[in-house]
Amino acid sequence: MLSLEYSSNGRITAADQSTKDILKRGFFGVTKGGEYSLLPEEALYLIDVRHAECKQGGTTMSFNALSSRFYGKAKFAARYFTYKDWRDRGLVIKNSASAYPKPSRIVPKEYPKATLELPRYKLHGIFFDSDLVAIIEDETHGKDIYEKLWFGQYGTYKASERGHLNKLDIYETLFLLEKKALVLDNMTKGDLIRTATKRRSDFKELYGVYKDWREHGYIIKTGFKFGTHFRVYFPGAKPIKAGDDEWVHSKHVLHVFPKGSRLLTSEWARAIRVAHSVRKTFILAVPGKTKDKRVELDYILFHRKGGEAESPENDAPRYAMLSLGEDEYIGGSEFAGALKEAKQKGLELIVAIADRETAVTYYKVKQIRLPGSDNEYYEIDWLQP
Repeated sequence: MLSLEYSSNGRITAADQSTKDILKRGFFGVTKGGEYSLLPEEALYLIDVRHAECKQGGTTMSFNALSSRFYGKAKFAARYFTYKDWRDRGLVIKNSASAYPKPSRIVPKEYPKATLELPRYKLHGIFFDSDLVAIIEDETHGKDIYEKLWFGQYGTYKASERGHLNKLDIYETLFLLEKKALVLDNMTKGDLIRTATKRRSDFKELYGVYKDWREHGYIIKTGFKFGTHFRVYFPGAKPIKAGDDEWVHSKHVLHVFPKGSRLLTSEWARAIRVAHSVRKTFILAVPGKTKDKRVELDYILFHRKGGEAESPENDAPRYAMLSLGEDEYIGGSEFAGALKEAKQKGLELIVAIADRETAVTYYKVKQIRLPGSDNEYYEIDWLQP
């Protein structure tokens, strides 16, 4: 039987040489200060799964007795169940403070480079402030800017011949105002911004992301049907049927996560699931100048290579884990801080969320680069360990 000891100073150690040898072979614990020490999660896992015995002063401690010494720490249950799930898959998981050689530099995924070429339109419109939309009544140029550059919705969705009005959303309206392609007959640009900001406190951040992608030649439309802020079409997409009478479908959705905002993890999971259910890549935008919050990552992870489990003896770690529970909030600055910490370690970030049944879902966060952009963007995808 594996024998552990809990001391009054809160340290958990291997009680004998046999236990130490077994733990070392299984990549549990580390030699520290002349002792073989374990994380609380490691010791609890060994009690839970490997039937290890942990004693304090000769008295055997149950799982709950030992965990009661630590459960006051933030998200302790989420940390334990994400640790357990990774270990149950036959994979090695270690303390985030562990020192290992850095893997190769993480290279962001490059997105196509393009620019928007906007003709000298002189459009006029009326803005409906309670609906945050503008209407252009110009059959020639209103239709032209829609069909060539996909601004607004001319006529009816997927039936542009039904009507002659072009309806612009708030982001398209402000963008065309800034580009001097549109004049509102009933409102100034300043009034528009004040109206939008009053309705949405995060309007400026959302518009900044919209503008960033639009200026790089991408088509950005509402992501309402997919539970996100925007859907994304790559440069050159048009709102008319392509070859063989096929409509162009977006392959990406874009959700804006300002550093000053907070998001419930269940909302995060729902948005990503909806995107994947319609075969779209989920992109998270992290704009804002708020200082990144210092975040201590939970674990360093070893994964698989060629089907074989990686180990600290032969491999460098590949991922850093941030563990969360189903009912937790994560802030934008907190998320940015976790990403920054992972980058400094030369690792990619995995967000692991333990639900109320202790099942764990893993999300791999891959940085993407939009050429010329100062904002941070990440593709988020499920990971099957």
